[in-house]
Amino acid sequence: MKRIHSYILAAALALSTSACKEDWLERQPPNIILENQVWNDVTLITGLLANYYDRLPAHSQPDIGWQEYAAYDEATWSGNDDARNNIISYPFDRWRLWDYGLIRDINLALENIQTYGTTLTAPQKTQFSAELRFLRAYQYFELVKRMGGVPLVTQQLIYDFSGDPSPLQQPRAKEEAVYDFIASELDAIKNDLGNTGSNTRANKFTAMALKSRAMLYAASIAKYNNLMAAPITLPGGEVGIPASRANEYYTKALEASKEIINSGSYSLYRANPNLGENFFDAITKKINNQEVIMAKDFLTAKDKRHSFSYDNIARNIREDNLSSSNVTPALNLVEAYEYLDGSSGELKNRTADDKDFIYYNNLSDIFANKDARLYGTVIYPGTSFKGAEVQIQAGVMVWNGSTYQTIESNTLGAVHTDGRLLTGSSGPQRSQTEVSNTGFYLRKYIDPTPLSSTRGIRSDLWWVRFRLGEILLNASEAALELGQTADALTYVNRLRERAGFPANSLKTLTIQRLQNERRVELAFEDHRVWDLKRWRIAHEIWNGSPSNPNTTMYALYPYRVIRPGDPARDGKYVFVKMVAPRFRAPRLFQLGNYYSSIDQTVINNNPKIVRNPFH
Repeated sequence: MKRIHSYILAAALALSTSACKEDWLERQPPNIILENQVWNDVTLITGLLANYYDRLPAHSQPDIGWQEYAAYDEATWSGNDDARNNIISYPFDRWRLWDYGLIRDINLALENIQTYGTTLTAPQKTQFSAELRFLRAYQYFELVKRMGGVPLVTQQLIYDFSGDPSPLQQPRAKEEAVYDFIASELDAIKNDLGNTGSNTRANKFTAMALKSRAMLYAASIAKYNNLMAAPITLPGGEVGIPASRANEYYTKALEASKEIINSGSYSLYRANPNLGENFFDAITKKINNQEVIMAKDFLTAKDKRHSFSYDNIARNIREDNLSSSNVTPALNLVEAYEYLDGSSGELKNRTADDKDFIYYNNLSDIFANKDARLYGTVIYPGTSFKGAEVQIQAGVMVWNGSTYQTIESNTLGAVHTDGRLLTGSSGPQRSQTEVSNTGFYLRKYIDPTPLSSTRGIRSDLWWVRFRLGEILLNASEAALELGQTADALTYVNRLRERAGFPANSLKTLTIQRLQNERRVELAFEDHRVWDLKRWRIAHEIWNGSPSNPNTTMYALYPYRVIRPGDPARDGKYVFVKMVAPRFRAPRLFQLGNYYSSIDQTVINNNPKIVRNPFH
């Protein structure tokens, strides 16, 4: 009997242990989200997409790389070092991007949503997959515009532990193949994207905006690379696009642009009757803004903010006692804005015979009748921000009977012996940091909200990735290149009219005129360097020669005139143009900068990767 009890007890313990093991193995981990949980939960999938949107690369935008605005010909650096004022030559790895992490994650997501998304509806799977493919196309565009052709990887590459990595080693695709892939992907998914009306997630028109830009780049390279004395190419086509494809790409850029323009879904922002303020609003207003097609948004309430305003607001209106005024626009950009009569934008500071200054009653008078986009982009002397004057005056010029004596102060806001202002509380000053050295400050993308330039609050102003203004310029350029000049004029004149020019102000059009339109419309929106690269003129404009005015950044210093007994001049303002005092080295863009170098580690890991030219 005792033996029978022992057997029963042993059996019970065995059954109990077995049950415990079974329960233990079936327990859900409390700190890991499983694939089938993610891909059947719309909220989790949307959260994953937000992460992927946030990882889209950019060269310079308010939360990443904004310092590089001061590295070309839009601005100089007035911060605490001279690095961007002293670039001897752009290094070959400057724009390098070889990030397949995001592409790998997207490829994995595309596979997993099909494998694990068992409770998602078919339309949900289609829409999320389309959005993932849009993001992948965006990433490939960022890669190809920097590197030329790159390996086109569209599914997971899984190592089989055989000791042979060669199946993972993908060669570079032709440059044109990457652009073709981007176009075909966007065409394939545009009607599946949904998100109608959204300007922070991709929809049909966002896809066409990306296609418009990408096809314009491909077309420009196909045309202008082959017009160079020695086109930049590689034998395998990894770099360089045949000239024969230029019109095909221009046509695709124009068609994609038209799809947006003719949709009726977007319109140029025109809510503010002050044209300069209106242009500023067109970039910054988040509400009732039909111009913005897609933006990277920020939100203070969710602690997603940036410090762009803190670092770049004008000196005398900063709200924190540290940092300001780092990126300060150059006179080069200011003079690119034409006068409204269509004349050159060169500021008139000297008489025609160069024997005297031109005397102005007010600081802002020299900028009168300029393209309103200047006001919306740059704070110049005599203007205000946040309702406060930005006090820009370098000093005074005192007439001694035969010539002027220039007096400046190292103290911001200093008063002259006549009891009036000597040097403005926002400078400019020649050597002091965190105060403009050029005589200008940024307006575009500086947040006007109270306390947004403090470290504690910061800014949630969004970053516009695509807007109708760019699409009109894309359409104009593509139409011009295709010989459709009347249409090209219509598109560009719409933008000029909003900026204050008369209707149909341009009667004729050249690519050089359009190049300047893009410069002034899209300043500080991360277009300038990429445009010069695709037109293949960066090495000519920034050729490193000190005698080339395009390579050197200039400043404009305003002075109050003290000349008693001469009412035509006394108390008036004059302006002196000069090389920006802290600018050191003329810009030098080399042929090897058109395509960035590929890191040696990448080549070591994959011998099929071909180096770019000149590296």
